[in-house]
Amino acid sequence: MCLILVAWHAHPDYPLVVAANRDEFHRRPSAPAGPWPDQPEIRGGRDLEAGGTWLAVRDDGRFAAVTNVREPGVPPGPVSRGALPRAFLMGDPSAGAFARGIRGEDHAGFNLLLADREELWWCSNRAPAPLRLEPGLYGVSNRLLDTPWPKVVKAKARFAAALERLPSFEACFGLLADPAPAPDDELPDTGVPLAWERLLSSVFIRSADYGTRASTVVTRDREGAFRLEERRFGPDPGCASPQAVPEPGEG
Repeated sequence: MCLILVAWHAHPDYPLVVAANRDEFHRRPSAPAGPWPDQPEIRGGRDLEAGGTWLAVRDDGRFAAVTNVREPGVPPGPVSRGALPRAFLMGDPSAGAFARGIRGEDHAGFNLLLADREELWWCSNRAPAPLRLEPGLYGVSNRLLDTPWPKVVKAKARFAAALERLPSFEACFGLLADPAPAPDDELPDTGVPLAWERLLSSVFIRSADYGTRASTVVTRDREGAFRLEERRFGPDPGCASPQAVPEPGEG
Protein backbone atom coordinates (compact mmCIF):
# COMPACT_ATOMS: atom_id res chain seq x y z
CA MET A 1 0.00 0.00 0.00
CA CYS A 2 1.62 3.18 -1.12
CA LEU A 3 -0.98 5.83 -0.48
CA ILE A 4 -3.48 6.13 2.36
CA LEU A 5 -5.76 9.13 2.82
CA VAL A 6 -7.73 9.39 6.06
CA ALA A 7 -10.45 11.78 7.19
CA TRP A 8 -10.88 11.53 10.95
CA HIS A 9 -14.00 13.23 12.36
CA ALA A 10 -13.95 15.53 9.33
CA HIS A 11 -17.35 14.55 7.89
CA PRO A 12 -20.71 15.01 9.65
CA ASP A 13 -21.92 11.47 8.91
CA TYR A 14 -18.71 9.44 8.74
CA PRO A 15 -16.18 9.76 11.58
CA LEU A 16 -13.73 7.68 9.53
CA VAL A 17 -13.21 7.83 5.77
CA VAL A 18 -10.29 6.12 4.02
CA ALA A 19 -9.18 6.13 0.38
CA ALA A 20 -6.11 4.04 -0.37
CA ASN A 21 -4.03 2.48 -3.13
CA ARG A 22 -1.99 -0.66 -2.61
CA ASP A 23 1.09 -0.76 -4.86
CA GLU A 24 2.98 -4.03 -5.15
CA PHE A 25 4.67 -6.40 -7.56
CA HIS A 26 2.04 -8.07 -9.72
CA ARG A 27 3.63 -11.46 -9.14
CA ARG A 28 2.96 -11.34 -5.38
CA PRO A 29 -0.21 -13.36 -4.68
CA SER A 30 -3.08 -11.82 -2.75
CA ALA A 31 -6.75 -12.45 -1.99
CA PRO A 32 -9.38 -9.82 -2.77
CA ALA A 33 -11.10 -7.89 -0.01
CA GLY A 34 -13.80 -9.84 1.75
CA PRO A 35 -14.57 -11.60 5.06
CA TRP A 36 -11.61 -13.69 6.22
CA PRO A 37 -12.54 -17.39 6.27
CA ASP A 38 -10.96 -17.91 9.69
CA GLN A 39 -12.12 -14.55 11.11
CA PRO A 40 -15.36 -13.57 9.30
CA GLU A 41 -15.78 -10.44 11.42
CA ILE A 42 -12.65 -9.05 9.68
CA ARG A 43 -12.91 -7.80 6.09
CA GLY A 44 -10.07 -6.82 3.81
CA GLY A 45 -7.48 -8.13 1.42
CA ARG A 46 -4.87 -10.72 2.39
CA ASP A 47 -1.28 -11.14 1.31
CA LEU A 48 -0.98 -14.81 0.38
CA GLU A 49 2.83 -14.78 0.50
CA ALA A 50 3.40 -13.68 4.11
CA GLY A 51 -0.14 -14.03 5.48
CA GLY A 52 -0.77 -10.44 6.53
CA THR A 53 -2.92 -7.62 5.19
CA TRP A 54 -2.37 -4.10 3.91
CA LEU A 55 -5.82 -2.78 4.91
CA ALA A 56 -8.75 -4.32 6.73
CA VAL A 57 -11.58 -3.56 9.15
CA ARG A 58 -13.35 -5.43 11.94
CA ASP A 59 -17.09 -5.29 12.42
CA ASP A 60 -16.84 -3.72 15.88
CA GLY A 61 -15.17 -0.57 14.46
CA ARG A 62 -11.47 -1.39 14.28
CA PHE A 63 -9.45 -0.35 11.22
CA ALA A 64 -5.80 -0.87 10.28
CA ALA A 65 -3.61 -0.16 7.25
CA VAL A 66 0.13 -0.21 6.57
CA THR A 67 2.63 1.14 4.05
CA ASN A 68 6.33 0.53 3.72
CA VAL A 69 8.97 3.24 4.15
CA ARG A 70 11.01 3.46 0.96
CA GLU A 71 14.58 2.53 1.91
CA PRO A 72 16.46 1.11 -1.08
CA GLY A 73 18.98 -1.51 -0.08
CA VAL A 74 17.58 -2.10 3.42
CA PRO A 75 16.79 -5.82 3.82
CA PRO A 76 13.31 -7.03 4.84
CA GLY A 77 12.68 -7.40 8.55
CA PRO A 78 12.27 -10.80 10.19
CA VAL A 79 8.49 -10.26 10.43
CA SER A 80 6.29 -9.03 7.59
CA ARG A 81 4.86 -5.54 8.04
CA GLY A 82 1.49 -6.96 7.03
CA ALA A 83 1.46 -8.87 10.31
CA LEU A 84 0.92 -5.60 12.20
CA PRO A 85 -2.60 -4.73 10.97
CA ARG A 86 -3.53 -8.41 11.17
CA ALA A 87 -2.45 -8.61 14.81
CA PHE A 88 -4.32 -5.42 15.74
CA LEU A 89 -7.54 -6.61 14.12
CA MET A 90 -7.31 -10.04 15.72
CA GLY A 91 -6.68 -8.60 19.20
CA ASP A 92 -8.41 -6.33 21.68
CA PRO A 93 -5.89 -3.70 22.93
CA SER A 94 -6.81 -0.11 22.15
CA ALA A 95 -5.19 1.51 19.14
CA GLY A 96 -2.86 3.51 21.38
CA ALA A 97 -1.84 0.55 23.52
CA PHE A 98 -1.13 -1.57 20.46
CA ALA A 99 0.93 1.18 18.80
CA ARG A 100 3.03 1.69 21.93
CA GLY A 101 3.69 -2.04 22.25
CA ILE A 102 5.12 -2.67 18.77
CA ARG A 103 8.69 -3.96 18.53
CA GLY A 104 9.88 -1.79 15.67
CA GLU A 105 13.09 -3.74 15.21
CA ASP A 106 11.09 -6.78 14.10
CA HIS A 107 10.04 -5.08 10.87
CA ALA A 108 11.48 -3.15 7.95
CA GLY A 109 10.40 0.49 7.84
CA PHE A 110 6.63 0.96 8.07
CA ASN A 111 3.79 3.41 8.56
CA LEU A 112 0.83 2.00 10.47
CA LEU A 113 -2.59 3.60 10.91
CA LEU A 114 -4.84 2.14 13.61
CA ALA A 115 -8.34 3.14 14.67
CA ASP A 116 -10.71 1.84 17.32
CA ARG A 117 -14.08 3.39 18.09
CA GLU A 118 -12.47 6.20 20.07
CA GLU A 119 -9.06 7.11 18.61
CA LEU A 120 -6.89 7.13 15.48
CA TRP A 121 -3.15 6.55 15.84
CA TRP A 122 -0.21 6.66 13.46
CA CYS A 123 3.10 5.01 14.23
CA SER A 124 6.31 4.22 12.40
CA ASN A 125 9.54 2.55 13.38
CA ARG A 126 11.24 5.46 11.62
CA ALA A 127 9.67 8.05 13.95
CA PRO A 128 10.39 8.77 17.64
CA ALA A 129 6.98 7.76 19.05
CA PRO A 130 3.40 6.88 18.08
CA LEU A 131 1.08 9.82 17.52
CA ARG A 132 -2.60 10.15 18.46
CA LEU A 133 -4.24 12.05 15.62
CA GLU A 134 -6.65 14.92 16.11
CA PRO A 135 -9.68 15.43 13.82
CA GLY A 136 -8.55 16.33 10.30
CA LEU A 137 -7.29 15.00 6.99
CA TYR A 138 -4.07 12.99 6.73
CA GLY A 139 -2.02 11.39 3.99
CA VAL A 140 0.80 8.88 4.05
CA SER A 141 2.79 7.27 1.27
CA ASN A 142 6.25 5.72 1.69
CA ARG A 143 7.77 8.32 3.99
CA LEU A 144 6.39 9.62 7.30
CA LEU A 145 2.88 10.93 7.91
CA ASP A 146 1.98 13.97 5.76
CA THR A 147 5.41 14.14 4.13
CA PRO A 148 4.61 16.57 1.28
CA TRP A 149 5.42 14.39 -1.68
CA PRO A 150 3.54 15.65 -4.78
CA LYS A 151 1.20 12.65 -4.87
CA VAL A 152 0.24 13.14 -1.21
CA VAL A 153 -0.35 16.88 -1.55
CA LYS A 154 -2.44 16.49 -4.72
CA ALA A 155 -4.44 13.54 -3.44
CA LYS A 156 -5.24 15.19 -0.09
CA ALA A 157 -6.64 18.25 -1.87
CA ARG A 158 -8.87 16.09 -4.06
CA PHE A 159 -9.83 13.94 -1.07
CA ALA A 160 -11.16 16.99 0.75
CA ALA A 161 -13.44 17.70 -2.21
CA ALA A 162 -14.43 14.03 -2.56
CA LEU A 163 -15.74 13.96 1.02
CA GLU A 164 -18.51 16.30 -0.07
CA ARG A 165 -19.70 13.68 -2.57
CA LEU A 166 -20.28 10.94 -0.01
CA PRO A 167 -22.08 8.55 0.29
CA SER A 168 -21.03 8.05 -3.36
CA PHE A 169 -17.54 6.56 -3.57
CA GLU A 170 -16.96 7.60 -7.17
CA ALA A 171 -15.04 10.80 -6.41
CA CYS A 172 -12.72 8.87 -4.07
CA PHE A 173 -12.10 6.16 -6.65
CA GLY A 174 -11.59 8.87 -9.25
CA LEU A 175 -8.77 10.55 -7.34
CA LEU A 176 -7.15 7.16 -6.69
CA ALA A 177 -7.10 6.49 -10.45
CA ASP A 178 -4.94 9.52 -11.33
CA PRO A 179 -1.98 8.22 -13.43
CA ALA A 180 -0.24 11.58 -13.94
CA PRO A 181 3.41 11.63 -12.74
CA ALA A 182 4.84 14.60 -10.90
CA PRO A 183 7.05 17.03 -12.83
CA ASP A 184 10.74 16.17 -12.57
CA ASP A 185 11.50 19.32 -10.59
CA GLU A 186 9.01 18.24 -7.89
CA LEU A 187 10.14 14.62 -7.52
CA PRO A 188 11.41 13.54 -4.11
CA ASP A 189 14.86 12.01 -3.84
CA THR A 190 14.28 8.65 -2.18
CA GLY A 191 17.37 6.85 -3.43
CA VAL A 192 15.82 5.03 -6.38
CA PRO A 193 16.75 5.78 -10.02
CA LEU A 194 15.03 8.69 -11.74
CA ALA A 195 12.89 6.39 -13.87
CA TRP A 196 11.47 4.83 -10.71
CA GLU A 197 10.97 8.21 -9.04
CA ARG A 198 8.85 9.21 -12.04
CA LEU A 199 6.88 5.96 -12.05
CA LEU A 200 6.23 5.98 -8.31
CA SER A 201 5.26 9.67 -8.19
CA SER A 202 1.78 9.11 -9.61
CA VAL A 203 -1.21 8.32 -7.43
CA PHE A 204 -2.06 5.34 -9.64
CA ILE A 205 1.00 3.41 -10.81
CA ARG A 206 1.06 1.46 -14.06
CA SER A 207 3.76 -0.85 -15.37
CA ALA A 208 4.22 -4.43 -16.48
CA ASP A 209 5.80 -5.68 -13.25
CA TYR A 210 4.83 -3.30 -10.45
CA GLY A 211 1.87 -1.04 -9.91
CA THR A 212 -1.39 -0.26 -8.18
CA ARG A 213 -2.97 -3.62 -7.42
CA ALA A 214 -6.03 -2.39 -5.53
CA SER A 215 -7.90 0.80 -4.73
CA THR A 216 -10.02 0.74 -1.58
CA VAL A 217 -12.54 3.16 -0.11
CA VAL A 218 -13.88 2.75 3.43
CA THR A 219 -16.41 4.63 5.52
CA ARG A 220 -17.45 4.06 9.13
CA ASP A 221 -20.70 5.70 10.14
CA ARG A 222 -21.69 7.06 13.54
CA GLU A 223 -23.17 3.69 14.54
CA GLY A 224 -19.83 2.04 13.83
CA ALA A 225 -20.88 0.23 10.65
CA PHE A 226 -18.27 -0.11 7.91
CA ARG A 227 -18.75 0.06 4.17
CA LEU A 228 -15.72 -1.18 2.21
CA GLU A 229 -15.30 -1.37 -1.56
CA GLU A 230 -12.22 -2.54 -3.45
CA ARG A 231 -11.27 -2.32 -7.13
CA ARG A 232 -8.44 -4.57 -8.30
CA PHE A 233 -6.03 -4.15 -11.20
CA GLY A 234 -3.58 -6.28 -13.11
CA PRO A 235 -0.31 -5.47 -14.89
CA ASP A 236 -0.21 -3.12 -17.86
CA PRO A 237 1.47 -5.18 -20.61
CA GLY A 238 1.98 -2.10 -22.76
CA CYS A 239 3.86 -0.17 -20.08
CA ALA A 240 7.44 -1.28 -19.41
CA SER A 241 8.95 -1.20 -15.92
CA PRO A 242 12.32 0.39 -15.17
CA GLN A 243 15.17 -2.07 -14.65
CA ALA A 244 15.74 -1.43 -10.95
CA VAL A 245 13.00 -2.55 -8.60
CA PRO A 246 11.64 -0.96 -5.39
CA GLU A 247 11.18 -2.77 -2.13
CA PRO A 248 8.01 -4.88 -1.84
CA GLY A 249 5.11 -3.40 0.07
CA GLU A 250 4.29 -5.90 2.84
CA GLY A 251 7.45 -8.03 3.02
